[in-house]
Amino acid sequence: MVRSVPRNTVKSAIKKRLPELRLDADMDLLIYLNCVLFLQRLATEARSKATEDRSPVIKPAHVRAVAKVVLKKSRG
Repeated sequence: MVRSVPRNTVKSAIKKRLPELRLDADMDLLIYLNCVLFLQRLATEARSKATEDRSPVIKPAHVRAVAKVVLKKSRG
């Protein structure tokens, strides 16, 4: 079962952060999708780092170790 954040929550977060920004009607969906894809990529890289360290659990240290690499890849 997949759950998503309500659209109004995403829109209000964007308006709170950047009130002068005008967005198209479906732009909040694209922003949400981009966040989900980033988190999926971060989890995948952290899982591979955990298996590399022979750990059965993804620990915060694994996430921190791959965070910079994933951020650089995500910036395009």
